[in-house]
Amino acid sequence: MLKVNGFRVQTPPAQVCCGALHAHAGDLEGARTLARRNIAAFEGKAEHQKAPIISNAGGCGAMLVSYAHLLAEDGAFAERARSFSARVRDVSQQLQTVEIKTGATVTEDSITYDSSCHLLYGQDAGEAPLKIVDAVAKLNFVRLEGSERCCGGAGIYNLLEPDLSAQVLAEKLANIKATKAQRLATGNPGCQMQIGAGALLAGMDLKVCHPVELLDEAYARAGIYEKKVMSDE
Repeated sequence: MLKVNGFRVQTPPAQVCCGALHAHAGDLEGARTLARRNIAAFEGKAEHQKAPIISNAGGCGAMLVSYAHLLAEDGAFAERARSFSARVRDVSQQLQTVEIKTGATVTEDSITYDSSCHLLYGQDAGEAPLKIVDAVAKLNFVRLEGSERCCGGAGIYNLLEPDLSAQVLAEKLANIKATKAQRLATGNPGCQMQIGAGALLAGMDLKVCHPVELLDEAYARAGIYEKKVMSDE
C-alpha cells in the first residue's frame, strides 16, 4: 500500500518486538533491551537514518515513540533513542502526506471508526486514519459517538481490572450499536481484540478490522496492485 502511493519501503530484518507487552507488565528492563535492539536495527546506512519508521499498530507505535523517554538515562542510547522516536509515524500519518490513491467499493455494509487511544494520544495521529477510510470509494461511513474514548483494553488493563474494563467496553459497544454499522475499523490490535471479543459475547453482528485492511481490499478490487507490478516491470 505504501509502495502504491509512491513510497519506497525497506524492512530491517533485525527488528524485534517493540517491548510494549513488557512495559505494560512492568518489565521495563526487558522493554529497554528490545528498544536498544530496534534502534540499532533501524539505524542502518547513513542515508536511511532519517527515513520515517512506519508502524500500523497504535500500541506499537506509541511504544516506539516512547523510546526517547524509556532510554533517557542511558548514556550510550539516549541520543540515539531521541533520534529514533522522532522518526516514528503511523501508516496513516505517512499516507496523509500524499494524495492517497482511491480504491474500489468493497462493501455495501455501513462502517464506523473507533480511535485507538495509543494512536490518538500517544502518536497524535488525530483523524489521519480517516484519510485511509476516505480513500475507499462509495463507503457507507457512519461517525461513532465517543470514538475518542477508551474501549477498556488499555494494554493489560482488561486483565488487571476486568470489572471496570467491562463497564468501559459496555459504553463503547452501546455507541457502536447505535450506529447500526456492520463493520468497525480501528488502528490498534488491542482495540480490535477488545471490541471484537465484546461484540461476539454480546451477540452483535460486527466485523472488526484495521483501516488498512479496507483500503487493501479496495486496491485489490480496483486492480491497482496488478497495475503497479506492470509499471515496475
